[in-house]
Amino acid sequence: MKKLVLITLMSLQTIAVSAQQDPYLWLEEVDGVKAMEFVKTNNTKTFDQLKKNTKYSQLYNQSLTIINSKARIVYPSVTGEYVYNFWQDDQHVRGIWRRMLKSNYDKGATQWETLLDVDALANKEGKKWVFHGATPLYPGNGLYLISLSNGGGDANEIREFDVRTQQFVPNGITFPEAKSNIQYVDENTLLVATDFGPGTLTTSGYPKNVKLWKRGTPLSEAKVLLEGDPTDVFNSGTVYRDNDKSYIIINKSLSFYTRKLYWYSNQELRAIPLPEDATLEGIKFGKALVQLKSDWEINQKIYTQGSLLAIDFEGLMQGNFAIDVLFKPTAVESLESVVTTKKWVVINVLNNVKSEVFLLGKGKDKWYQTKVSAPAFGTINIVSANRESDDFYFTFENFLEPTSLYEFSAQNTTPKKVQGLPAFFEADKYQVEQYMARSTDGKEVPYFIISSKSTVRNGKNPTLLYGYGGFEVSMQPFYSGAMGALWLEQGGIYVLANIRGGGEFGPAWHQAGLKEKRQIVYDDFTAIAKDLIQRNITSPEHLGIMGGSNGGLLMGVAFTQHPELYNAVVCQVPLLDMQRYNKLLAGASWMGEYGNPDLPEEWKYIQNYSPYQNVKKGMKYPEVFFMTSTRDDRVHPGHARKMAAKMQDMGYKIYYYENVEGGHGGSSTNEQRAQWNALQYTYLLEKLKSN
Repeated sequence: MKKLVLITLMSLQTIAVSAQQDPYLWLEEVDGVKAMEFVKTNNTKTFDQLKKNTKYSQLYNQSLTIINSKARIVYPSVTGEYVYNFWQDDQHVRGIWRRMLKSNYDKGATQWETLLDVDALANKEGKKWVFHGATPLYPGNGLYLISLSNGGGDANEIREFDVRTQQFVPNGITFPEAKSNIQYVDENTLLVATDFGPGTLTTSGYPKNVKLWKRGTPLSEAKVLLEGDPTDVFNSGTVYRDNDKSYIIINKSLSFYTRKLYWYSNQELRAIPLPEDATLEGIKFGKALVQLKSDWEINQKIYTQGSLLAIDFEGLMQGNFAIDVLFKPTAVESLESVVTTKKWVVINVLNNVKSEVFLLGKGKDKWYQTKVSAPAFGTINIVSANRESDDFYFTFENFLEPTSLYEFSAQNTTPKKVQGLPAFFEADKYQVEQYMARSTDGKEVPYFIISSKSTVRNGKNPTLLYGYGGFEVSMQPFYSGAMGALWLEQGGIYVLANIRGGGEFGPAWHQAGLKEKRQIVYDDFTAIAKDLIQRNITSPEHLGIMGGSNGGLLMGVAFTQHPELYNAVVCQVPLLDMQRYNKLLAGASWMGEYGNPDLPEEWKYIQNYSPYQNVKKGMKYPEVFFMTSTRDDRVHPGHARKMAAKMQDMGYKIYYYENVEGGHGGSSTNEQRAQWNALQYTYLLEKLKSN
């Protein structure tokens, strides 16, 4: 026992010492003078290198034209009788929030009522405001909570806005910048989870406590519904509305994937008896809509992982489990999303990485299912559902078919195409194929490849492999005018990986890559790269890879473990120092995905792949392009900064670009987005395309 304690203490000491010896910790000072000099110097070097390429201006102009296109889809958000929309273009760089009657929108009208001009507000207040959405009071009387971020980070300032007067409400509700969750219960009552002062945030930097606050009273006197623990992730409250009935549900987030749910009713907070890893997708017809992330045995019956259940809510709270199975996935299916309308539960299902939509209705004695006759062989996203009617809007897209917006109406069950993007490249010249690569454990992992029909498999094709592999996020077919015009039409091939860690095939596909099993995610990605080479589609000289956030970590692991496979790496807003990730910004919230590096038994497997600890001198690494944002308050820019500096000091040439605003998305304005696109595709063409 003494020996075990001694080993543990020595391991902890090793971790502490190695962190203290990091000579690049100064780059974690987000706005530090020395750190910003590093950013400015490297930005200038990258601009000087890439902008001298004649392709840069062409790619920038093409990208900006696509992004600013007036023919873009006007995405609807329906509340009551109005459609609301946020719009950015060359005249509205930071954007306008606007509305029109739904009846006019459905007729194709173009005359909008501008509610909030974010450019004018930013100029007036001297802030780099980024619009992050509007939450309505329901039933609506014109009041909204507007979220504004200064620079595009996750932290928002909240202000109350009245669409009837087109003004912020004088002496209305306001909350200072924080990573908050705030919702109306009614006009004078709000659920508030925010930074209430010292000791009220979790170690992840999110709210620990949830309060019920009455307008006009001091926030300090608000009723505390939940006082969480520092180790929680993000505690919050949600108002679920089921026709005329409302349910106040409090979420105590134990980890990124587990939670305890409570129902606040009659001045009492009561625990909801559900598995901690199950998710509450809504409440409809008095039924809790619950998605299972693992098998659940109740009343001597096993309900399988990935299923959607309807459980009588009142009975559930009394310990009586009246359960209907609404969806049970096959081996190639997963539940992507659930929304509710006036009388439907609408589910979006992935079937072998292709979308299908079903309507679930409640009969007198049982549920029934109807498949929506949506387009096939692509990706569907439900963009707006109105609980006051059975109409909803969804988009359909695939790699070669521009995104189209459809409306499903209760009066016409065949979806009606409302709008569609123009084609930004000649899709007829290209083809989409789906292949399987065999990973190290024998599992077959799918990927999509988009290439010219005239492609010759000679190993010389410039090929870009994109991956993510985490957090149960599915990589689905998508239409990108920028990717098509800036990459495919330049002679490139695009590949999308469906590796484990994602959600393409349900919870098990994700859980296969958690914590100590993480290496299989990277092995899957490597298997696809090798399969592309084996098929003679490309070769290491012409193969590049790209990924962001968790996908940025994937990039770091890929080039440190297999530098021989790649000639270009675009590593965007990445995690890279996995020894300190849980100490930086929201990093602690992801320990459910990666593990806790402060625990020796978990650091033991994390250290085997952490890019920052595994980069070495004397290797033949590709010239990596690191891209990040100063204002990213989710993944700390210090990850990219430190890795870039360390590699430079080892003698490696790298590219580095840090946008000074933009948050985790990297960019705030269309000009910044076009610049981001032009930089990365210029780099890729330089590295991968034969002269």
